[in-house]
Amino acid sequence: MNASHDETRARAAWARRILPLLDLTDLTEDSSPADIVDLCRSAMDPRGAVAAVCVWPRHVAEACALLDGTPITVATVVNFPAGTSPLDEVLAETRAVLDSGADEVDLVLPWEAFLEGDVEAARTMVAEVRATVSPPRLLKVILEAGLYPDQEAVRRAAELAIDAGADFVKTSTGKTAVSATSDAVTTLLEVIRERGRPVGIKPSGGMRTVEDAAAFLAIADAVMGDDWPSPETFRFGASSLHTDLLRAIDADLAAPLPTSQD
Repeated sequence: MNASHDETRARAAWARRILPLLDLTDLTEDSSPADIVDLCRSAMDPRGAVAAVCVWPRHVAEACALLDGTPITVATVVNFPAGTSPLDEVLAETRAVLDSGADEVDLVLPWEAFLEGDVEAARTMVAEVRATVSPPRLLKVILEAGLYPDQEAVRRAAELAIDAGADFVKTSTGKTAVSATSDAVTTLLEVIRERGRPVGIKPSGGMRTVEDAAAFLAIADAVMGDDWPSPETFRFGASSLHTDLLRAIDADLAAPLPTSQD
């Protein structure tokens, strides 16, 4: 078997692991109902379905209707992207998206307030939104870790989010210059391992290729064990990544079978 065929098969193997962990995302400012139709159609691709779609609150009801009867869940965002909305507005927004049918809520931690020392405001917001998002609906807390001064701050934010009830900790909004990094993903996984209850991780933003995503999944394999990542514990937040995943799978399907001389 030649090296090129080996590489094609290896990329496809990663792609097949990553695809069912993907939160296929459209959080572009001008996303339209037609865009959501396309997003949901892509989410149900015959080469493999994704875990969820993630859309603006205004598109939740439409996405829920389009995905009704499928295993694909609908996620949305609140306090997004800046993380600076007042608590009462965030709670009202959360109740509205739940009424629209959202299965998962991605809440931006008030990370600037947290870093400035107002830890209680951050803790209260997560706890209050957690009380509103009743299981089995999921609460993912976005830390915006790429803008923190160091990994110790990332660790403290992750501990706060998990202790206040987060089901997942998410690296980033994908709206800043620095999104998911290997250091932040490692830190979050270490906190999850230490906390003593099931919590997932969602690297988000900046991933465009199989290799980008595989690097983060390999970290999870190393920290948590290669049987740990699943849609219940690990998600990728990305939009353009989906294209490369399908491209890798197609390349493997189209590759000729190796001959005995290869």
